[in-house]
Amino acid sequence: MRGLIYQIKSVGKDKFCIMSFVLPVIAALVLHFFGTIDLSSVGEFHFGVLENDLSAGTISWLERYGSVTAYKTREELAAAVIEPSTNFIGVEADGDDIQTMISGDELDIFRQTADTLPALYGGRETAEPVKVTILERADVMAGFQNIFIAMTLLVAMFMGCTFNAVNMISEKESGIDLVNRILPLTQSRYVAQKISVGFVCGCLSAVFTACICFRLPPGGMVLLLVLIIMSAFIAALIGLFIGGFAESFMTGVACIKIVMMVFIAVPLLNFLLGTHGFISILCYLVPSTAAFEGIMNLAGNAASKGTAPVMEKDMLILMAHCVIWLLLYLSVAKRRKKHIGDRQRQ
Repeated sequence: MRGLIYQIKSVGKDKFCIMSFVLPVIAALVLHFFGTIDLSSVGEFHFGVLENDLSAGTISWLERYGSVTAYKTREELAAAVIEPSTNFIGVEADGDDIQTMISGDELDIFRQTADTLPALYGGRETAEPVKVTILERADVMAGFQNIFIAMTLLVAMFMGCTFNAVNMISEKESGIDLVNRILPLTQSRYVAQKISVGFVCGCLSAVFTACICFRLPPGGMVLLLVLIIMSAFIAALIGLFIGGFAESFMTGVACIKIVMMVFIAVPLLNFLLGTHGFISILCYLVPSTAAFEGIMNLAGNAASKGTAPVMEKDMLILMAHCVIWLLLYLSVAKRRKKHIGDRQRQ
């Protein structure tokens, strides 16, 4: 118990661990407030005209498709069109018709609109009236926001790996690891002590992040909590591997970054590319793939307000990872301790 208290105190002294704990929570807050911003105006059409150039009827016709801004001189209109940060379309009178003005760096949809606008204007009177049904615009950012939330949760779960690896490397550099080897400390107790703090901190960081990002029903919260617990446990075990084999802080940080990139890149590519068959099975060898899939299922279910999603496959894969990684670490640590004991006796 005293060793566990010492490990907890060391969290407050390690800025690397504090940063790993706080950053996912900050990212969740940013995502939460970013999701409330209305970005629909980005896709609207913006027209620029000259004062006293177009008739009131023409301006009213343009306002049916987007906003209209009037400029006093043609130079001001040209400057607004050329501005790289905008997709402005200039509109001028051309006899009874109109002509458009663009800079050429606009998105395709705005260039196509500028090309077809004069013809559309010319046939406005001959076109037969039709009944217009305005459909609700889908939230383009909603799907991406779920991906960002899942990535943020994975980083929060990964915090336990960071803490355990950094903690063990710090003990090596300060000589505490040599003291641990001669203490009457069993291997199981040592593993439990090392895993506990990283596991708890990873769970807390992920739970705080989930509370900010998600509004799930009770059943969904229970499933998410189970995902967090198993994922944080696996991350803590991987941190023990990194801390056991890394001999310097820089080597440990490099290993942490590589493992984190694999944890994030593999499930993201598997989701975006929609892999199947053997490649999909290989992706599940990375435990974060099952966690990511479960989080996305919960997020999609919350958006559709449906029943609890079927997640047996994700749960079974994570449980298998927990058992395999634990047995693998105990086996490797036992051999390593035996090898060190043989060297000391020699």
